[in-house]
Amino acid sequence: MSLKNLLSAAAVSVALLSAPVALALEPAAMVQILSVIDDRQRNGGDYKAHIYLEQKEKDKTDNVREGFVYRRDADDKLMILFSKPKTEAGKGYLRLDKNLWSYDPNVGKWERRTERERIAGTDSRRADFDESRLAEEFDPAYEGEAKLGKYTAHKLNLKVKPNIDVAYPVVKLWVDKDTNNILKREEYALSGRLMRTALYPRWKKVFSESKGADVWYPEEIRFYDEVEKANSTIVLIKSVDLRSLEANLFTKAWLESKSR
Repeated sequence: MSLKNLLSAAAVSVALLSAPVALALEPAAMVQILSVIDDRQRNGGDYKAHIYLEQKEKDKTDNVREGFVYRRDADDKLMILFSKPKTEAGKGYLRLDKNLWSYDPNVGKWERRTERERIAGTDSRRADFDESRLAEEFDPAYEGEAKLGKYTAHKLNLKVKPNIDVAYPVVKLWVDKDTNNILKREEYALSGRLMRTALYPRWKKVFSESKGADVWYPEEIRFYDEVEKANSTIVLIKSVDLRSLEANLFTKAWLESKSR
């Protein structure tokens, strides 16, 4: 090989070595990303959100609901109470001791539900409104960087940890590298079939006095049913209030009292 060719080859090698390479994240770094996501959405005290749900189903009229989500993150408690329309008012869900219960005031009966329960028949699930527990519930694997519109994201493949009950055992997350906000989420059955896709176009933050820091929440979530392709649900979180709630709010008696 001539001196000229040798020099050209050396220049190419130096260029390749100096080119930026997207390195795989170590397991500890991935767990840290999940922990940051969890912590940013967690409040040191109570949490109340006013929610709006718009549901689209094939060959059916669109359904619109409004309600409230109540959380006490310190005790892992959650309540969802619907207020509109009149036919849905008083219906709700209560999470106690890792069990999810639903209540229908028309029959005055409580029923235990699974994590796959479609909240009010929509494409949303309990975990969409509850405290984020990604680091606690899943083990992550790195799938590289990915472009999502104008964003550059970490793509993580999450598999549920043993003896943890979740709606779907495999989740793929696209996490914005700059903000650590979730941009996209795909959920899979154990068979590998894609069941649901969620997009998070807008995030918002509110300062928490009890936490002494900001609490982040998705202002809008768009859920797409990947089995019944024509079905979708939009969830809007219209406002968040982090003041203390009534001490006895997270009880069946309290929810029942709201439908009388």
